[in-house]
Amino acid sequence: MTITHAPATPATGASAALPTEAPDHERVLITRGARSGLTVIVAVHSTRLGQALGGARLWHYGQWTDALADALRLSQAMTMKNAAAGLMRGGGKSVIAIPAGTTLDAAATHDAMLDLGDAIESLGGAYMTAEDVGTSAELMAVVHERTEHVCGLPPEQGGVGEPADATAAGVHASILATLGEVFGSNDPAGRHFVIAGLGQVGGRLARSLAAAGARLTVTDVAEGKRALADELGAAWVDPAEAHLVEADVFVPCGLGGVLTPEVVRDLRVAAVVGAANNQLASRDVAALLQERGIVWAPDFVVNAGGVIYLDVASVPGADQAALDARIEGIGDTVASVLRSARADGTTTLEAAERLARTRLDAGR
Repeated sequence: MTITHAPATPATGASAALPTEAPDHERVLITRGARSGLTVIVAVHSTRLGQALGGARLWHYGQWTDALADALRLSQAMTMKNAAAGLMRGGGKSVIAIPAGTTLDAAATHDAMLDLGDAIESLGGAYMTAEDVGTSAELMAVVHERTEHVCGLPPEQGGVGEPADATAAGVHASILATLGEVFGSNDPAGRHFVIAGLGQVGGRLARSLAAAGARLTVTDVAEGKRALADELGAAWVDPAEAHLVEADVFVPCGLGGVLTPEVVRDLRVAAVVGAANNQLASRDVAALLQERGIVWAPDFVVNAGGVIYLDVASVPGADQAALDARIEGIGDTVASVLRSARADGTTTLEAAERLARTRLDAGR
């Protein structure tokens, strides 16, 4: 195993802060990996609707407490996401913190996944993990060596693979629904989209929107993604300037916290719809978006396609047509949330949370 030191990997978005109030999580496990020596955190926010489900993030953090704050926020968001999506699943998240300035080789990453598997197994089935930022279906197969509580394994190992296609399909449906609510037509042809982040989901969205005749401005922290921009005939912009582009829709598809008060004041779009988790740097940003007349489709509703896929497709005999229809139905949920917020004079965040809490309280 080799752990080397390198320049710190920059994280996009604002760093998470630990809450000042006591978290309302059922369980939070913080352990030092016996093999990797890395801090492994598993946050189980809620099991009211069933076993908690949420991905495993392997990422660089300045301090381990930043990783803890991330896990607490992400797991809470998973409770809302799974409830809003109508899944009988609770919310949880796991985070493995790589110290800033450190890189892992393949052996060290393998050890970290084994450590994660041990941590999950110790919770006795309260939480099931899957791939997320920094991990993959192949790495979930390593976790599976230590616990059965993992999904999204490679197809050749009997799993359903990574959920990026489903996530992107749900975000695409959400974009169309938002266009319909904002512009009166859900046709993306001729509309200008700014996509910030061209990873697994952002890249797929760029392709699908370009195929539908949309005009694109794109960016990513990885310069190599310029090749996709060239392929699609999209304009390229520096990541720090993406939110300054005048367009119809801003599509954040990187890490969370991108919608700060400063960014929202500078936005020149009619709507924000994207795949990134925890897009709001703080709750009050939802009100700032509303004040500016910018329609924000809540992220935990928009990006639920992946978790729906993992939950439904993992059941033996799953019907693909029914699964596709359910993911497409995310657009209907987004439209309902936007209409509810407008009718009640609330933020879209409040409307989406109301939907999730109603389903949590009903236990279905």
